[in-house]
Amino acid sequence: EGILLGLGHPLLDIIAPADQTLLSRYGLNANDSVRANETHTGLCRELTANPKCQYIAGGSVQNTLRTAQWILKQPYCTTFMGAIGDDEYGRIMTKVISGQGVNFVAMVDQTTGTGTSACLISDKSRALVAYLGASQNIRIGHLLNNYNYVEKARYFYTSGYHVGIDPESIMNLAQHAHNAPGKLFCLNLSAPYISQKLSKPLLELYPYVDILFGNEAEVQAFATLNGWQTNDVKEMTRLAADMPSRRPTGRTVVITQGIDAVLVATTGHLEVREFPVPVVPESEIVDTIGAGDAFVGGYFAQLVRHRPVDACVRSGVYAAQQVIRQIGCQFPPEMLFKC
Repeated sequence: EGILLGLGHPLLDIIAPADQTLLSRYGLNANDSVRANETHTGLCRELTANPKCQYIAGGSVQNTLRTAQWILKQPYCTTFMGAIGDDEYGRIMTKVISGQGVNFVAMVDQTTGTGTSACLISDKSRALVAYLGASQNIRIGHLLNNYNYVEKARYFYTSGYHVGIDPESIMNLAQHAHNAPGKLFCLNLSAPYISQKLSKPLLELYPYVDILFGNEAEVQAFATLNGWQTNDVKEMTRLAADMPSRRPTGRTVVITQGIDAVLVATTGHLEVREFPVPVVPESEIVDTIGAGDAFVGGYFAQLVRHRPVDACVRSGVYAAQQVIRQIGCQFPPEMLFKC
């Protein structure tokens, strides 16, 4: 119980069908992914009025913990810390994520609404409108007031998105992991702009990172930040693993490439391991929302069981390929992965 602790942005995904008229009314194209502004006022209310509306507990770190929990089955293996508003969306999200077995240790912000992600479905396209709301307002006081969960956990996970929001809490977790035997601190690069716009806090944190996750676009941005003169994603992965670490054993870097092989590098090893990804028929793919988050959740589900890297990667691929067969980051009723 509580072996994996995540810190991030909780967003309530509000998913409903949309036609071109609805998209046009809010100035959206079929595959947009944008931050909410004044033109999107009323969008979530309109979606929730649709009888086919679905609510999913979302946000990158929350998706990862939900995935790990789905595979692990035992309730409350995972603990999630984040901020929500004192409103109906916050109450819905708490109910949804708790029902999936995640221990949600929420900071309730009395002044700001719960973060939401409106998802408008048209054919196989998904337009996303994110309102970060209260999710941006968490601070280290919440972590310190609930430090018993930190003491209990052995694996810590956060996203690059959160580096610019709550660096003090993240550094606290990273240093705690390095000062306690057998604990690991893990980070996701999350998006290319993290390396481009949050380079200072990212590089300050990086020596504490025991496992780094990302995709090919994200590691390319990280390579540019560090001035690496290569276009080879395998070489970037190796170089990211070999950057200075406060851990004598170094770090592991795990990079996904969509349908191409997953790359894994470890400090001091010239070889970058490649793990092929099975093909999913195009006809079975509903959307790719949350696929990267699910991969990390599947990886963690085996890591906390002390399984080898190949089992962690296969579990991650399995989870991601189940999610892309669903609407949003959701899972089929049965979990059939076996090591």
